[in-house]
Amino acid sequence: MATLIIHLYQPKRPKPKGDFLTQFKHVGLIGRLNSPAVIETLHRVIKCLNSCHRQVWVDDRIAGSLDAAKLLPATYGTGDRHFLGNHCDLVIVVGGDGSMLSAARIMATYGVAVIGINRGKLGFLTDIAPDQVETSLEAVLNGHFETSHRFMLSAHVLRNGYEIGRGSGLNDVVLHPGQSARMLAYDLSIDGKAVYFDRADGLIVATPTGSTAYALSAGGPIMHPGLDAISLVPMNPHNLSSRPLVVAADAQLEILIGEDNSNQPTISCDGQVHIVCEPGDRVHIQRHEARLKVLQPLGHHFYERCRSKLGWHARASDDGQ
Repeated sequence: MATLIIHLYQPKRPKPKGDFLTQFKHVGLIGRLNSPAVIETLHRVIKCLNSCHRQVWVDDRIAGSLDAAKLLPATYGTGDRHFLGNHCDLVIVVGGDGSMLSAARIMATYGVAVIGINRGKLGFLTDIAPDQVETSLEAVLNGHFETSHRFMLSAHVLRNGYEIGRGSGLNDVVLHPGQSARMLAYDLSIDGKAVYFDRADGLIVATPTGSTAYALSAGGPIMHPGLDAISLVPMNPHNLSSRPLVVAADAQLEILIGEDNSNQPTISCDGQVHIVCEPGDRVHIQRHEARLKVLQPLGHHFYERCRSKLGWHARASDDGQ
């Protein structure tokens, strides 16, 4: 008699990445100050990390607020962000995109993975919604996540051949007129070759990550985060033929600030690090040697995120793919 064997189909779950019990053993917490919503979310994050038996390290900028509210666990550590970069396997940022940017510039240099919980406004960089904190974090801690690597930009300002300031940005490096409302003049060169002279309110040099930030409001292109490219977006140029330009990520950019500028041109990195320049200064911008490792819940979809954040429409039959 023949024997009928039936194999029942069982969908395979994504295989956890590494040994999830030890992969993120030390977890750092960074949050925006003076926000009750952030404090409440941090409390939930701490409870989740304790239940998953993780060692919690808290940014000393927020440790006092958590301690005053009696929200810190019995065993925890504190330190500045460089300390967290040295001691943590994962850093969780609770806040908006600004909070993520300030943490990212430091964590990228230490190779520490980051993940964001949105307690801001737009939240392009913070992937976890407040009502999904426990579910999403437990999945990530169990090894179920996606990883993307985002490159940053570095900027060096030279005056008479000597460096007078430097900075880095995950989103962008921006030349703007500082406190003045007047146009500024500059020359742009790429890889040692002259591109153009222009007068404008400024120039935004953006990464793909930053293409949905300031550069987007200035008419720049939206670039997928996986692209190795840099966009250069003039702000209100006097020359109407000046248009956004996309170049290779390994391009060497130089901006020569015009001698006839009567204002104080300023270089800003992610809108948080500022270098005041003078006429004749040279600004060198290139891809930073460090990349930021960003963790995202499974199913992260860049174009769906654009739809939800930018108000794009989709067909009724669209399943979100």
